[in-house]
Amino acid sequence: MTIEKVLYQTSVTTTGGREGHSSSEDGALDLNLATPKELGGKGGNGTNPEQLFAAGYSACFLSAMQLTASRAKVALPAQTKVTGKVGIGSIGEGFGIEVELVVDIPGVEHSIAQNIIDKAHEICPYSNATRGNIDVTLTVAE
Repeated sequence: MTIEKVLYQTSVTTTGGREGHSSSEDGALDLNLATPKELGGKGGNGTNPEQLFAAGYSACFLSAMQLTASRAKVALPAQTKVTGKVGIGSIGEGFGIEVELVVDIPGVEHSIAQNIIDKAHEICPYSNATRGNIDVTLTVAE
């Protein structure tokens, strides 16, 4: 898939890997990284790539939901939220990730919410990037 016209591009530089530091070119992102104890690290005061991926995917997916809801003339409540759950584990000699997006749209009928989520999954850039590469589960919160 080739992007026809790049609308936005950014750059983040990381040093030190999972025990390092990441910062964006504009300074908006500036954070320490720490390997979770579950992956053999010390844990501590820092985020990790899985948390960053969960944040990026859930934010992007909620924006895609807002667009699809708008097109369907459905008002999403301000309390609408998407929780991204990212798991990492071994696959053969390497590692892989899996994602679950738990969507909570208070007061919206389940079938309407499911339709919004399905359409959002078709247009979300993260969904398009991961489709066919990792397991992504979409769950409507009850």
